[in-house]
Amino acid sequence: MPLIFIAASMFVSSSDIAAPKETIRWLFCRHSNGSSNTNNDMLYTIIVDVRLPRILLAFAVGGSLAIAGNSIQNVLRTPLVDSFILGISSGAAFGAALSLALLNDFSVQPVAFLFGMLAVALTYFLSLTRRGVSLLSLILAGIIVSGFFTSLLAFVQYITDPFKLQSIVHWMIGNLHYATWSKVRSCIIPIIIGTAWLLIMRWRMNVIALGDEESLAVGLNPTVERLLIIIPAALVSSSTVSVAGIIPMVGLIIPHIVRLVFGVDNRRNQPLSFVIGGSFLLLVDTLSRSITDVEMPVGIFTTIIGGPVFVYLLKSGRMREENL
Repeated sequence: MPLIFIAASMFVSSSDIAAPKETIRWLFCRHSNGSSNTNNDMLYTIIVDVRLPRILLAFAVGGSLAIAGNSIQNVLRTPLVDSFILGISSGAAFGAALSLALLNDFSVQPVAFLFGMLAVALTYFLSLTRRGVSLLSLILAGIIVSGFFTSLLAFVQYITDPFKLQSIVHWMIGNLHYATWSKVRSCIIPIIIGTAWLLIMRWRMNVIALGDEESLAVGLNPTVERLLIIIPAALVSSSTVSVAGIIPMVGLIIPHIVRLVFGVDNRRNQPLSFVIGGSFLLLVDTLSRSITDVEMPVGIFTTIIGGPVFVYLLKSGRMREENL
């Protein structure tokens, strides 16, 4: 299924460039005999340098948000959260806005990533109590940190140059319009590392989701195990926010759809969340750049599509803690 979406997305847009068979035939011929002309070079640039990095980035971002959301929902044992509850999105958004306002476009990704990880560290530090880290304190600390960075973000927007403000707002609503191979390279390593670790930990998530007593009974320290899952989830989430902005709903609704269709076993749900999340965002991004001549930010489409789905799951009673 992902390969079908990836292949179809390469040839779908609001403008007709060439037939898929003709394009594929020419791409193979170009590499085999080195034939080239102005029109074919333009076609090669559009397919290889514009669409392909965007397609790969969309799939990687969607899959990362979904697998991180499924992990966070399981370790926090509440279905109404995703990875952004830890303050990742607001922290990374503040870092990106600060970079756009005071530095330059090239510093947006590293600064956003660093502030996203800083938000997670601050959330964990604030949630520490004498008895360790409780689920309630972790969620409340995440809400506090998220509100703090949101306020700082509003302050940056208020004082920044009006010409730079448009770039900040455009980045905040989530988009893949500026996808490049450099962005793919900058986020792919943290995504691979974090996703691989979350896949390794998937059987432990089944135990953690049962409760602290059950975890202790099989020799697992629930506090340590949560930390070992939250850190890589924060890593991949910060990486996605740093290259694509804030894309809502993917990490919230995709894990619920996976559990609804395939059950609650995380040994199966973790890889499925990544694949379905990546395919979902790839499909939404293809629609966002194909429906009209004016490209819409993908974050708007995910909210429009995900909002009604989330309401349906909530009202139908299928979004319950016992489903984790």
